[in-house]
Amino acid sequence: MKPRFLIQIQRVSFVAVVLAGVAWAASLRAAESVELLNVSYDPTRELWKALNEKFTAQYLAKTGVRVSIKQSHAGSSSQARSVTEGLKADVVTLGVPIDTETIRKAGLIKEGWQDRLPNGSLPYFSTIVFVVRKGNPKQVRDWPDLVRSDIEVITPSPKTSGNGKMSFLAAWGSVTQRGGSESQAIEYVTKLYQHVPVLDTAARAATSTFAQKGLGDVHLTWENEAHLEVGESKGALEIVFPPISVRAEPRVAVVDAVVDARGTRKVAEAYLQWLYTAEAQEIIAQKYYRPSNPETLKAFAKNFPETRLFLITDISRGWLEADKQFFAEGGVFDEIYAAGK
Repeated sequence: MKPRFLIQIQRVSFVAVVLAGVAWAASLRAAESVELLNVSYDPTRELWKALNEKFTAQYLAKTGVRVSIKQSHAGSSSQARSVTEGLKADVVTLGVPIDTETIRKAGLIKEGWQDRLPNGSLPYFSTIVFVVRKGNPKQVRDWPDLVRSDIEVITPSPKTSGNGKMSFLAAWGSVTQRGGSESQAIEYVTKLYQHVPVLDTAARAATSTFAQKGLGDVHLTWENEAHLEVGESKGALEIVFPPISVRAEPRVAVVDAVVDARGTRKVAEAYLQWLYTAEAQEIIAQKYYRPSNPETLKAFAKNFPETRLFLITDISRGWLEADKQFFAEGGVFDEIYAAGK
């Protein structure tokens, strides 16, 4: 018969082994699971839901690592401010490059971020279109129609929303890219915002104002949001593609300071690289974002009617200059909006 103290030692040793095994199993489970936060602009909820489901399933099958991806959506500029103020985004997929630059200037993203991924970190592009009531009763076809006396326009604020910024730039370029002067562009956008009864802070809020609340005759919105809005209206709304609009380029980036602190860089980089695969590009096209892959874009050409798309560099020297000229404090938008009140 063993002495009692030996039995007690054996019991303690057994318990220690069990606890060590439990701790090891827990650490193994933790190592096999990674959580990312994707901070995006307002109307991309449906896109990222579809992309995230496919990516996480494929990554698990390939690596054995279970990835969960949380989403945050709001106006693009508002989202950039949230990240600089402490929102721990592993990746940002914002509506306009200047918002990602805001995060870079805060020291959270390293220089040269646009060169780290294919196609200048641009997995898709988009544009601004018109949504009108069924049958287009006001016969809105082109930008000059928006300043007729019988038209009200719904568009979000360019101070907070990527949709708002791109709509403003599309309106501006619709004048200058047809031979109009800068003074004529100022006159036009001043009149346009006199026809805007409310400036929502983000794209989805503007969709609700137009589609659910019934305000306005024309909604200026992202191409993908227009398709979703029209589809949910059950025939009450339709899309008008103006002859000319702006090419929107929502670039994506890893937030270096966050992924390095959290140890999520490998998965975050794989996530954004995956966006350029054939499967991801097809999902992007199905959700009415224009894929960067020319073959996929051609295969889904029926989704994207021909429209002349001008670049930001056609109306300014680039995003930094455009932001300063049009949207900074005391810029063109502030001046024309104050004049229109």
